[in-house]
Amino acid sequence: MQDRVAVVTGGAGGIGLATARRFAAEGAKVVVADIDEAGGKAAAAEAGGRFVRTDVTSEDEVEALYRAAHDAYGRIDVAFNNAGVSPPDDGSILETGLDAWRRVQDVNLTSVYLCCKHVLPYMRAQGRGSIINTASFVAVMGAATSQISYTASKGGVLAMSRELGVQFAREGIRVNALCPGPVNTPLLRELFAKDPERAARRLVHVPAGRFAEATEIAAAVAFLASDDASFVTAAEFLVDGGISGAYVTPL
Repeated sequence: MQDRVAVVTGGAGGIGLATARRFAAEGAKVVVADIDEAGGKAAAAEAGGRFVRTDVTSEDEVEALYRAAHDAYGRIDVAFNNAGVSPPDDGSILETGLDAWRRVQDVNLTSVYLCCKHVLPYMRAQGRGSIINTASFVAVMGAATSQISYTASKGGVLAMSRELGVQFAREGIRVNALCPGPVNTPLLRELFAKDPERAARRLVHVPAGRFAEATEIAAAVAFLASDDASFVTAAEFLVDGGISGAYVTPL
Protein backbone atom coordinates (compact mmCIF):
# COMPACT_ATOMS: atom_id res chain seq x y z
CA MET A 1 0.00 0.00 0.00
CA GLN A 2 3.05 2.29 -0.02
CA ASP A 3 2.05 5.67 -1.51
CA ARG A 4 -1.32 4.34 -2.68
CA VAL A 5 -4.22 6.76 -2.27
CA ALA A 6 -7.20 5.31 -0.42
CA VAL A 7 -10.59 6.89 0.29
CA VAL A 8 -12.49 5.43 3.25
CA THR A 9 -16.14 6.36 3.84
CA GLY A 10 -17.50 5.87 7.33
CA GLY A 11 -13.90 6.35 8.45
CA ALA A 12 -14.60 8.01 11.79
CA GLY A 13 -15.25 4.77 13.67
CA GLY A 14 -15.60 1.00 13.65
CA ILE A 15 -14.35 -0.88 10.59
CA GLY A 16 -13.65 2.35 8.73
CA LEU A 17 -11.38 3.72 11.43
CA ALA A 18 -9.56 0.41 11.82
CA THR A 19 -9.03 0.31 8.06
CA ALA A 20 -7.77 3.89 7.88
CA ARG A 21 -5.23 2.97 10.54
CA ARG A 22 -4.23 -0.20 8.70
CA PHE A 23 -3.85 1.60 5.36
CA ALA A 24 -1.73 4.31 6.97
CA ALA A 25 0.45 1.71 8.69
CA GLU A 26 1.13 0.18 5.29
CA GLY A 27 2.17 3.50 3.77
CA ALA A 28 -1.02 4.66 2.07
CA LYS A 29 -2.24 8.23 1.79
CA VAL A 30 -5.69 8.13 3.39
CA VAL A 31 -8.72 10.34 2.81
CA VAL A 32 -11.33 9.87 5.52
CA ALA A 33 -14.96 10.71 4.74
CA ASP A 34 -17.73 10.84 7.34
CA ILE A 35 -20.53 13.07 8.61
CA ASP A 36 -18.92 12.95 12.06
CA GLU A 37 -16.54 15.89 11.81
CA ALA A 38 -14.81 15.44 15.15
CA GLY A 39 -14.28 11.71 14.69
CA GLY A 40 -13.36 12.08 11.04
CA LYS A 41 -10.79 14.78 11.70
CA ALA A 42 -9.26 12.71 14.50
CA ALA A 43 -9.08 9.64 12.26
CA ALA A 44 -7.48 11.60 9.43
CA ALA A 45 -4.95 13.18 11.79
CA GLU A 46 -4.04 9.77 13.19
CA ALA A 47 -3.62 8.39 9.67
CA GLY A 48 -1.62 11.41 8.54
CA GLY A 49 -4.20 12.03 5.85
CA ARG A 50 -7.11 14.29 5.02
CA PHE A 51 -10.69 14.57 6.17
CA VAL A 52 -13.57 15.50 3.87
CA ARG A 53 -16.94 15.88 5.54
CA THR A 54 -19.30 13.87 3.35
CA ASP A 55 -22.94 12.92 3.47
CA VAL A 56 -22.72 9.81 1.33
CA THR A 57 -26.40 10.05 0.41
CA SER A 58 -25.72 13.34 -1.41
CA GLU A 59 -24.47 12.93 -4.97
CA ASP A 60 -22.91 16.41 -4.95
CA GLU A 61 -20.96 15.68 -1.78
CA VAL A 62 -19.79 12.28 -2.99
CA GLU A 63 -18.62 13.79 -6.27
CA ALA A 64 -16.81 16.52 -4.31
CA LEU A 65 -15.14 13.91 -2.08
CA TYR A 66 -13.41 12.13 -4.93
CA ARG A 67 -12.55 15.40 -6.66
CA ALA A 68 -10.88 16.60 -3.45
CA ALA A 69 -8.96 13.34 -3.05
CA HIS A 70 -7.76 13.45 -6.66
CA ASP A 71 -6.88 17.15 -6.47
CA ALA A 72 -4.82 16.49 -3.34
CA TYR A 73 -2.95 13.40 -4.46
CA GLY A 74 -3.32 13.10 -8.24
CA ARG A 75 -4.85 9.63 -8.20
CA ILE A 76 -7.25 7.32 -6.35
CA ASP A 77 -6.08 3.73 -6.02
CA VAL A 78 -8.54 2.36 -3.44
CA ALA A 79 -12.14 3.18 -2.58
CA PHE A 80 -13.45 1.51 0.56
CA ASN A 81 -17.17 2.25 0.51
CA ASN A 82 -18.04 1.42 4.06
CA ALA A 83 -20.53 3.95 5.46
CA GLY A 84 -23.68 2.35 6.79
CA VAL A 85 -26.42 2.39 9.40
CA SER A 86 -28.42 -0.21 11.30
CA PRO A 87 -31.13 1.66 13.21
CA PRO A 88 -33.33 0.04 15.85
CA ASP A 89 -36.53 0.83 13.91
CA ASP A 90 -35.39 -1.50 11.13
CA GLY A 91 -36.74 -4.89 12.20
CA SER A 92 -39.31 -7.33 10.91
CA ILE A 93 -40.99 -6.41 7.64
CA LEU A 94 -44.24 -6.43 9.64
CA GLU A 95 -43.00 -3.59 11.84
CA THR A 96 -40.56 -1.58 9.74
CA GLY A 97 -42.02 1.63 8.33
CA LEU A 98 -41.31 3.07 4.92
CA ASP A 99 -39.25 5.95 6.33
CA ALA A 100 -36.91 3.53 8.10
CA TRP A 101 -36.72 1.36 4.98
CA ARG A 102 -35.76 4.32 2.79
CA ARG A 103 -33.22 5.72 5.23
CA VAL A 104 -31.31 2.44 5.41
CA GLN A 105 -31.45 1.95 1.64
CA ASP A 106 -30.15 5.48 1.07
CA VAL A 107 -27.19 5.15 3.43
CA ASN A 108 -26.27 1.51 2.85
CA LEU A 109 -27.01 0.96 -0.84
CA THR A 110 -27.55 4.21 -2.71
CA SER A 111 -24.37 5.64 -1.20
CA VAL A 112 -22.35 2.71 -2.55
CA TYR A 113 -23.89 3.27 -5.98
CA LEU A 114 -22.90 6.95 -5.79
CA CYS A 115 -19.38 6.23 -4.56
CA CYS A 116 -18.73 3.67 -7.27
CA LYS A 117 -20.22 5.90 -9.95
CA HIS A 118 -18.01 8.84 -9.07
CA VAL A 119 -14.74 7.07 -8.31
CA LEU A 120 -14.76 4.85 -11.39
CA PRO A 121 -13.90 7.64 -13.88
CA TYR A 122 -10.66 8.36 -11.98
CA MET A 123 -9.73 4.68 -11.88
CA ARG A 124 -10.58 4.20 -15.55
CA ALA A 125 -8.37 7.13 -16.51
CA GLN A 126 -5.40 5.64 -14.65
CA GLY A 127 -6.13 2.07 -15.78
CA ARG A 128 -6.26 0.48 -12.34
CA GLY A 129 -8.00 0.55 -9.00
CA SER A 130 -9.58 -1.48 -6.24
CA ILE A 131 -13.09 -0.86 -4.94
CA ILE A 132 -14.20 -2.65 -1.78
CA ASN A 133 -17.86 -2.32 -0.85
CA THR A 134 -19.04 -3.32 2.61
CA ALA A 135 -21.87 -5.83 2.31
CA SER A 136 -22.50 -8.36 5.09
CA PHE A 137 -22.87 -12.04 5.80
CA VAL A 138 -26.63 -11.36 5.89
CA ALA A 139 -26.40 -10.83 2.11
CA VAL A 140 -25.97 -14.61 1.74
CA MET A 141 -28.18 -15.86 4.60
CA GLY A 142 -31.65 -15.42 6.01
CA ALA A 143 -32.46 -14.56 9.61
CA ALA A 144 -35.63 -14.96 11.63
CA THR A 145 -34.44 -12.03 13.78
CA SER A 146 -34.74 -9.73 10.81
CA GLN A 147 -33.48 -6.26 9.98
CA ILE A 148 -35.31 -6.25 6.69
CA SER A 149 -34.00 -3.07 5.09
CA TYR A 150 -30.43 -3.70 6.27
CA THR A 151 -30.49 -7.22 4.85
CA ALA A 152 -31.98 -6.07 1.55
CA SER A 153 -29.47 -3.22 1.26
CA LYS A 154 -26.52 -5.53 1.80
CA GLY A 155 -27.87 -7.99 -0.75
CA GLY A 156 -27.99 -5.09 -3.19
CA VAL A 157 -24.38 -4.13 -2.40
CA LEU A 158 -23.29 -7.71 -3.06
CA ALA A 159 -25.10 -7.93 -6.41
CA MET A 160 -23.90 -4.51 -7.54
CA SER A 161 -20.30 -5.26 -6.59
CA ARG A 162 -20.38 -8.51 -8.53
CA GLU A 163 -21.70 -6.78 -11.63
CA LEU A 164 -19.20 -3.93 -11.48
CA GLY A 165 -16.37 -6.38 -10.90
CA VAL A 166 -17.31 -8.16 -14.11
CA GLN A 167 -17.94 -5.00 -16.12
CA PHE A 168 -14.63 -3.28 -15.36
CA ALA A 169 -12.30 -6.28 -14.96
CA ARG A 170 -10.53 -5.73 -18.29
CA GLU A 171 -9.85 -2.11 -17.43
CA GLY A 172 -7.71 -3.13 -14.47
CA ILE A 173 -10.34 -2.25 -11.89
CA ARG A 174 -11.29 -4.80 -9.25
CA VAL A 175 -14.58 -4.56 -7.36
CA ASN A 176 -15.31 -6.84 -4.44
CA ALA A 177 -17.95 -7.12 -1.73
CA LEU A 178 -16.62 -7.51 1.79
CA CYS A 179 -19.06 -9.61 3.83
CA PRO A 180 -18.20 -9.34 7.52
CA GLY A 181 -19.88 -11.33 10.24
CA PRO A 182 -20.98 -9.54 13.41
CA VAL A 183 -18.24 -7.11 14.42
CA ASN A 184 -17.50 -5.68 17.85
CA THR A 185 -18.10 -2.05 16.86
CA PRO A 186 -19.97 0.81 18.57
CA LEU A 187 -22.85 0.29 16.12
CA LEU A 188 -23.31 -3.36 17.07
CA ARG A 189 -22.72 -2.76 20.78
CA GLU A 190 -25.39 -0.08 20.84
CA LEU A 191 -27.86 -2.27 18.98
CA PHE A 192 -27.31 -5.30 21.19
CA ALA A 193 -27.15 -3.34 24.45
CA LYS A 194 -30.77 -2.44 23.80
CA ASP A 195 -31.65 -6.07 23.15
CA PRO A 196 -29.31 -8.54 24.96
CA GLU A 197 -31.56 -11.45 24.03
CA ARG A 198 -31.01 -10.72 20.35
CA ALA A 199 -27.24 -10.53 20.93
CA ALA A 200 -27.16 -13.88 22.71
CA ARG A 201 -29.33 -15.50 20.07
CA ARG A 202 -26.99 -14.38 17.31
CA LEU A 203 -23.72 -15.13 19.07
CA VAL A 204 -24.62 -18.79 19.55
CA HIS A 205 -24.59 -19.24 15.76
CA VAL A 206 -20.98 -18.09 15.28
CA PRO A 207 -18.70 -21.15 15.17
CA ALA A 208 -15.74 -19.04 16.31
CA GLY A 209 -17.71 -18.30 19.48
CA ARG A 210 -17.20 -14.54 19.37
CA PHE A 211 -17.79 -11.46 17.28
CA ALA A 212 -15.00 -10.17 15.03
CA GLU A 213 -12.75 -7.29 15.97
CA ALA A 214 -12.63 -4.35 13.59
CA THR A 215 -8.90 -4.90 13.06
CA GLU A 216 -9.61 -8.37 11.68
CA ILE A 217 -11.98 -6.94 9.10
CA ALA A 218 -9.48 -4.19 8.28
CA ALA A 219 -6.90 -6.88 7.52
CA ALA A 220 -9.25 -8.37 4.94
CA VAL A 221 -9.82 -4.94 3.39
CA ALA A 222 -6.06 -4.40 3.21
CA PHE A 223 -5.70 -7.68 1.33
CA LEU A 224 -8.44 -6.83 -1.16
CA ALA A 225 -6.89 -3.39 -1.70
CA SER A 226 -3.43 -4.80 -2.31
CA ASP A 227 -1.73 -6.36 -5.31
CA ASP A 228 -1.82 -9.68 -3.45
CA ALA A 229 -5.49 -9.76 -4.48
CA SER A 230 -4.74 -8.98 -8.13
CA PHE A 231 -6.87 -11.92 -9.38
CA VAL A 232 -9.74 -11.35 -6.96
CA THR A 233 -12.69 -9.47 -8.39
CA ALA A 234 -16.50 -9.74 -8.48
CA ALA A 235 -16.14 -11.80 -5.29
CA GLU A 236 -18.13 -12.09 -2.08
CA PHE A 237 -15.36 -12.05 0.48
CA LEU A 238 -16.72 -13.59 3.66
CA VAL A 239 -14.97 -12.81 6.95
CA ASP A 240 -17.57 -14.17 9.32
CA GLY A 241 -16.05 -16.63 11.79
CA GLY A 242 -17.73 -19.48 9.91
CA ILE A 243 -21.31 -18.36 10.50
CA SER A 244 -22.41 -18.66 6.87
CA GLY A 245 -20.98 -22.17 6.62
CA ALA A 246 -22.43 -23.58 9.80
CA TYR A 247 -25.14 -26.25 10.02
CA VAL A 248 -24.63 -26.51 13.76
CA THR A 249 -21.97 -24.89 15.91
CA PRO A 250 -19.52 -26.61 18.30
CA LEU A 251 -20.62 -27.35 21.84
